[in-house]
Amino acid sequence: QLQSKKIFPVDTIEDLAPDSTYCFKVQANLPMEAKQGLFSPISCVQTTQKVNDLKCATNLSVLAVNMKFQLLWKNQENQEVTYNVQYLYGFQKQLNDDYSDKWRSVPGCENITSTCCNFSSILTTNGFYYLRVQASRGHNKSCLSKEIKVDPLRTNGIGPPGVRLDLSDTLLHILISPPGGAEAEAMRDNYDLSYRILYWKNSSDKEEEVKQKEVKQTIATVPDVSPSTLYCVKVQAFSGPYNKSSAYSQQECIHTPAGSSLPLIIFGIFMGALLMVLLVATPLVFVLYHAYNKIKYVFFPSCQPPLNIEGFGAQPLSSPYLSAAEEPVENCCVIESVITEEGNEIEFTDYKHSKHSSRDSGNYSNDNNSSGSKGSKETLEKEIV
Repeated sequence: QLQSKKIFPVDTIEDLAPDSTYCFKVQANLPMEAKQGLFSPISCVQTTQKVNDLKCATNLSVLAVNMKFQLLWKNQENQEVTYNVQYLYGFQKQLNDDYSDKWRSVPGCENITSTCCNFSSILTTNGFYYLRVQASRGHNKSCLSKEIKVDPLRTNGIGPPGVRLDLSDTLLHILISPPGGAEAEAMRDNYDLSYRILYWKNSSDKEEEVKQKEVKQTIATVPDVSPSTLYCVKVQAFSGPYNKSSAYSQQECIHTPAGSSLPLIIFGIFMGALLMVLLVATPLVFVLYHAYNKIKYVFFPSCQPPLNIEGFGAQPLSSPYLSAAEEPVENCCVIESVITEEGNEIEFTDYKHSKHSSRDSGNYSNDNNSSGSKGSKETLEKEIV
């Protein structure tokens, strides 16, 4: 029976029948250029008889959630058997070299008796891997198990996210923890995660409609929640580029309060602040007003004396709060006229010289001096005649 299989330059063909002859021929292909080569000469090989001394591990499978990888297998032996888990980088199979000596042991999974191995420590998100299990008992080594291919980002599964609820007035806040928690950086860096939120009113008397919303952020808000109502939420994480989704988180519920007293609290705070402003501002305004009046009265008096008040003229009224300036001084003199008989010559003699203040001089000049001068003039005219 002719069978065909695509293989790497160095590969393994499993499940051959024991004590049988198999023949092979190989054809090289260039898929990128759509070219096919000629088949090689036929080569045959004889398989050995089956050894029933020790059975290999079977049914290898990988369980991976949130970048935590577990390799599982089935033990066919009733006696105690130890296992060694080995891995190979995927690119090494594509080279034209013998990779049989390139297999490495997974740290922590050497000579174990359990049928599971955590191999998360060897993985990166670049490339793919092959794993196999080697069983041994004493010094007799068994045949190796079948190989299993692991592509971390495609093999990995997304776990359910964490959910926490909070209330703020009439808003329901949904706080989402990414799958894997804060330590799962590979989940946040390599998967473009979104979140599908289901929320509803949990009422015993009637069935409420389940509402759905999708968000990219880890914080979502449900507006206009009703008072005295039990709201329940569950969230699912999914990745569009990898076509993967998680299971829904556990259902989380929160009860809204009976009524919101927030408007009354805000009004009370506003009125209290207004009262404090009035208590502080009123005395301050009163003090500033009186200080303004005093300053205005001292430097800018509103009352001006009449111009006909003697002695003031157009001089500004001095303030009682300011020191009085020194009054100006005038020089005054009294001239006495003497008429001599010889030649009727009039002689004016400087009779008296004195100093008076501007105020006294003004009064004397206005009252007596004017009338005196007038009388002297008339007397002089009579004597001349």
